[in-house]
Amino acid sequence: MKRYDLRHLKDDFYGRMSELMNGGLDKGEVGIFLFEIGDFSSVQKSADMVKEAGFELMNSIKFNEVDWTIVVKKKGN
Repeated sequence: MKRYDLRHLKDDFYGRMSELMNGGLDKGEVGIFLFEIGDFSSVQKSADMVKEAGFELMNSIKFNEVDWTIVVKKKGN
């Protein structure tokens, strides 16, 4: 399991999150991504990105007043 804090990227975290999902996680490994939510559109957009990349979205929760956490699993053995 790996944890990635992307809050410093504000609304521009999607590219980095994609890089980390594809290059930072091994098959079957879980990644936890923390990002700033802003207007909540980033929550749906990140969930869509996870699905389109072929990963499993395991959890999506509000971390505090401004941050969101999603937990993804890279499919495979």
